[in-house]
This record gives sequence, structure tokens and C-alpha cells, in this order.
Amino acid sequence: MNDSPFFPDLDAENEDQKWMRLCLELAKQGQGITSPNPMVGSVIVKDGRLIGSGFHPKVGQPHAEVYAIASSQSNSESIVGATLYVNLEPCNHFGRTPPCTEAIIKAGIRRVVVGMIDPDGRVSGKGCDRLVRAGIEVTVGVEEQACQELNEAFVYRVKTNLPFGILKYAMTLDGKIATHTGHSYWITGKSARQQVHILRSTCDAVITGGNTIRIDNPHLTTHNLTKHCPLRVVMSRTLDLPKDAHLWQVNEIERTLVFTEKENSNSEIKKYLSDRQIEVIELENLSTLTVMTELGKRGCNQVLWECGGNLAASAIAEGVVQKVYAFIAPKIIGGGLEAIAHFGNSQMTSALALTNTQITTIGEDWLITGYLSQ
Repeated sequence: MNDSPFFPDLDAENEDQKWMRLCLELAKQGQGITSPNPMVGSVIVKDGRLIGSGFHPKVGQPHAEVYAIASSQSNSESIVGATLYVNLEPCNHFGRTPPCTEAIIKAGIRRVVVGMIDPDGRVSGKGCDRLVRAGIEVTVGVEEQACQELNEAFVYRVKTNLPFGILKYAMTLDGKIATHTGHSYWITGKSARQQVHILRSTCDAVITGGNTIRIDNPHLTTHNLTKHCPLRVVMSRTLDLPKDAHLWQVNEIERTLVFTEKENSNSEIKKYLSDRQIEVIELENLSTLTVMTELGKRGCNQVLWECGGNLAASAIAEGVVQKVYAFIAPKIIGGGLEAIAHFGNSQMTSALALTNTQITTIGEDWLITGYLSQ
């Protein structure tokens, strides 16, 4: 058991924290594939021993608590009187799956430890109330901040109906994402680029614009790092797009969705894309907000913006970026294209400040992350 990457920290302050941290590690195995559901892990402990564990693998599949109960039973362990840990409040309603509260009650669990209350109005406190009414001891709020951080995108979508937006870009030390000719291959090193692939694997969709396709012709995949690949989304008012773009190569895993405007779109390219099983959505008014609204309706929790400076500025201005990942290479090119174009600020005092910032060294580059205070 000690060799397992998910074995809890034996130096944790108390038992509840120790087992909740294991729940969080289990939950992370669902990164990028559970939407519109959250990431949830669960363990069952009896007499200080781990007797069952599970995590929610994808929408439509059983929830983590059900897998943990089944895991205990498959090991011929009696779970009557045991404690169940879960990082998100158990559901108490019928959705795609039955209520987890009823499975917990039926199993004879004595105590349930919950990391955070579910913000979904169908659950929000009702799950815990049902367990208490059944005579089960319930503890809420263990490692709550870590639980909130893990599912920040899910929480944001539930509260706003919009996906949590992350703006990612790579720039030189003088703030450029390409030379004056548009050349940008490569700004950062291999380690930083691999980190981007990992970031994509945690997202439901990645958005780019027509300029990026014409200049960079990106793949926007996880480069086989994981089996999950985010939906690749293109924004183009006119569909002035090349036919040889990598994004038009689609399969069961790598899919592409194109947004355009009804009045301006190129009918020839539209047919070309449709013939290749690429969905094209025509909007009256194409904007970063209308695109994110549509992706929210499709159940996307977390969306990554990988685009040029103009589209990045629009996304920030329309409030659809909540977090920034800025990869910085120790290079100076002079001139060139800006990472983020002008979006209305004329004074330094009106600059948008990042909060909860972190700086990480990745190979020869740096990564600065933080939340936009809007």
C-alpha cells in the first residue's frame, strides 16, 4: 500500500485530513473527462484501515461513493459502521444515476466526512440533511479550500452558466508572442510545451481564432499525453480559413467545432468543413461571450483560450477569462506581436491585477499563474 501514488500523507494533522487528501488525489483521475459533472473521489475507512476507494470516471457513470462501496464489497470487507470520505457532498436526487445518499444509507455507513457542500441547487445541503435524518454522523469542511480549488471550474459554471476561462500564452521577456513577421516557433522550451499539453488535458475545450490557424496551423491536442483531447473551437467571422489546417483532421478523440457569423461566412469553406464532419455554428453576433455561452450549454466546465492578442483582449474585456497562465521565455526579440492587444485601459492605475499568483520554473522558462480580478 505504501508504494501507491495515492497513499495518504502519514504526517497529516489528523485522520480526516489524511483520508480527504486521498479523495482529492483519486478525484484528479477524472480531470478533463467528467464534465458537466465535478471531479469526485471517495474512500471508506474502518478501524483505521482503507477498505474501499473509487472516483467518478465520466458523466453517466456511477459516482465515486458507489464505486467506493462496490470496492469494499468486492474485497469481502464489511462496511457496516465504517466512515466514508468524499470531497463533494453526496447527491440526493435522481439524475443520470440514482442518489448516492441512498446507497450510503443502505450500506450501513456510520459516519460521512464531506470536503465541501455541492453548489448545485439540486443538492446544496440536501444530501447532508438526508444522511443526518437517517442517523448518520456528518462532518463537513475538511480540506475545504483544496476541495474548492479542485472543482473551481465546476463551481463557476454552476453559478454563472458559463465555463471557467483560462487564458494561456507564451511570450518573450519583452512581452511578444511572435516576431514582426508572425514567426513564433518555438518561444518556450520542450518542458514548458509539455506543461501546456497537460493543461489542455484538464480542459473541455480550447479556443483559437482564424489568425492563429492561418499563421501557426496548430494541432491543439494533448500530443498523446492522455486519451482525452479537448474540443478544438475556432472563431472566425468570415471563414477565411485554409483548407489544409491541422484542425480539420478529426476522429473520435480529436474533434473540431467552428463558430462564424451568418451574414459573412464563406459558403465554400462551410461546405468543405461540413463534408469532413466538422460542426459549423452560425451566430447572429460572434463574440467571445456568445461562444462561451454556447459551450456552457454543452456542459463545458473549463475552457482554454490559446489565441492571438486581439482575441485574448476581447475575451478579457468580455469577462470570460478568470485565470491566466503566462509562460515566459528568457528571450528578447524587439518589436513583434503583443500577447494581449489593447482592450480599453489607458492608465496604469486601471490595469487588471492578478491575485493568488504563483511563479514556477519550468526548464529554462517561467510560468506565472493568477486569477483576474474583474
